[in-house]
Amino acid sequence: MAETDVHHPLRPLLRNWVWEHGRVGTRYLDCSSGEIRFDDGKKARFADQPVFYVPLAAQADAPDSAAGPAVHEAALARFLRAAQLGRAEEAGSVADVQRAAQDCVEIGLVCAYQREAREALAKYRLEPMFEDEIRAAVVADIRGRYVGMRAQLALYDFTVFHGLPAPLLFSEAPFIDWRVRAKPAQPFVSLPLGPYCLLVGTPSGKTSRAGPVQWKTVTVMGPFKDHNRHIVDSAREWIVATSDDELLAIQGRFAPPAADTPEAGAA
Repeated sequence: MAETDVHHPLRPLLRNWVWEHGRVGTRYLDCSSGEIRFDDGKKARFADQPVFYVPLAAQADAPDSAAGPAVHEAALARFLRAAQLGRAEEAGSVADVQRAAQDCVEIGLVCAYQREAREALAKYRLEPMFEDEIRAAVVADIRGRYVGMRAQLALYDFTVFHGLPAPLLFSEAPFIDWRVRAKPAQPFVSLPLGPYCLLVGTPSGKTSRAGPVQWKTVTVMGPFKDHNRHIVDSAREWIVATSDDELLAIQGRFAPPAADTPEAGAA
């Protein structure tokens, strides 16, 4: 898989899960071992998985293996902090907020197709193909599924729901398409922006341009009650939370079976 020297695209969002009370860092569960760990500092060093980037514009030139989603870092950081605090007035101009919301969608989609990219890469490497042919085949597969989705989401109406009553989990694949994941299907997509705020996109009926981002305070989880379950179901690398208790509650899903001991065998 093509590796990059740039930071993982989720690191801007992960800053909203940094704990700064006495000890600065991020609590997370390592899905491969089931261990609960604490990453010191604000750099989210555990988010170090190689990223296979595929441009999703309708007309894309040959992709650069070292490329990634182009985001406006300062505007995105301001938007994410405002969402965490529930202060729309601090998020920036209407245009900046719209762009930041679209940047979040771009980041979410990149993370959404990573598993499919890895699986396609493994499949094509079993074929008698050169590395550039393999990459081109993977890119074609991903674009075939996601270009239309990206164009559709660009016209969705987006709302920042903040003040959620229960903390949200976050993983390496935080984008949830409730249209296909929920049973029964729900007509929206979502991306957690912080432990208590969620970016939600819904169909708008527009055909040319998206409307301004709305902000709403919510006091019940409502249709988002299954959010954390979807995050846990899709996680393969790590899950971030605001407390150890949240991670302990799901640790059994990932912890390896306990090794038999002589005492256990004797019993």
